Amino acid sequence: MNSKGSSEFSYEDRYGVKPARGWKLPATIIAITGIIWVFWAGLFHAQPEFRITLISFSVVSDEETSIRYAIQRNDPSTPATCTLQARDFAKNIVGEIEDEIAPGRASFERTTSIPTRSEAVTAIVARCRVK
Repeated sequence: MNSKGSSEFSYEDRYGVKPARGWKLPATIIAITGIIWVFWAGLFHAQPEFRITLISFSVVSDEETSIRYAIQRNDPSTPATCTLQARDFAKNIVGEIEDEIAPGRASFERTTSIPTRSEAVTAIVARCRVK
């Protein structure tokens, strides 16, 4: 006979009833923290300091590559530096320069020449940063 008065077999009587584990509170805290972090990361990274668009590049010679790119920056009053790279067929860097950008307009285009040690097949704007 079990504690309820019936003659049915019950594992709860035999082994005891274990209380439910409190998983809901930690799961809720983790979910809320995760949602807050996703919103923060989305808002923080939605406005990057620079937006760079590669317009074109051309291989002028074995020792020079020309690159044309557009920049939009949030704060036009601060100077910036952009790293421009020319790469060969095996993706090795054959030319790299730091293009200094003076304070001025927020949005503009630039055409810059990259000296190379051998023939390049592509050119990229690796990154731009506040100086």
